[in-house]
Amino acid sequence: MMNEKAVIYCRVSTEKETQDTSIERQEIELKSFAKEKGYEVVEVFTDRHSGYDIEREGLLDLLEYMKEYNIPTLFVQDETRLGRGNGRMAVLHLLKKMNVDIFTLSDSGNLKLNEMDTMLLEILALVEEYQRKLHNAKIRRGMRRAVENGYRPENNLKDRGNPEGRERIDAPIEQIVNLRQTGMTFEEITATLKGLGFQISKATVHRRFKEYEENLEQIK
Repeated sequence: MMNEKAVIYCRVSTEKETQDTSIERQEIELKSFAKEKGYEVVEVFTDRHSGYDIEREGLLDLLEYMKEYNIPTLFVQDETRLGRGNGRMAVLHLLKKMNVDIFTLSDSGNLKLNEMDTMLLEILALVEEYQRKLHNAKIRRGMRRAVENGYRPENNLKDRGNPEGRERIDAPIEQIVNLRQTGMTFEEITATLKGLGFQISKATVHRRFKEYEENLEQIK
């Protein structure tokens, strides 16, 4: 039976050479700890950066790797290696959303959070859920307003994209303009088009509308 896969994250706060032994020690101890728990370590990520800053190359690579390869388990020396202050809570919140199991040497097993941290993470999850509901409500309102002002998606988007039902790659500028003229924001336009199958970013929507306006000015 193959061991479940896991990754390791090691961090020190400075780039001083004296910290080299700390990084090496963390890696050695965590590899041994993971093996003891029956996990196969497939990658090790390191940072020499303050824990108060979440813009850490090693951390970003770690999150990207775990998501891409669906790695469910993370080993760290202790929770402060993930971050300090608000940065720590942000990382913990993100890992929780990814359903990552966190093992720490300091806890000799699964990460144990205090009551305050647990409550904060629950509040963050609740706030995020309501932000998502509010965002969806704004999109629905925008679409209703567009329809009331004469926009008909069944006509304007008819026969666009792949007729076999695969994801549409692009969105024509005329549809972006039509939606914009109904009073929808670029965010609402992007979400609406995505809901209809168009894979397009907010930045692209905004850029194409600006190009349209610039072309109009040149014609004038």
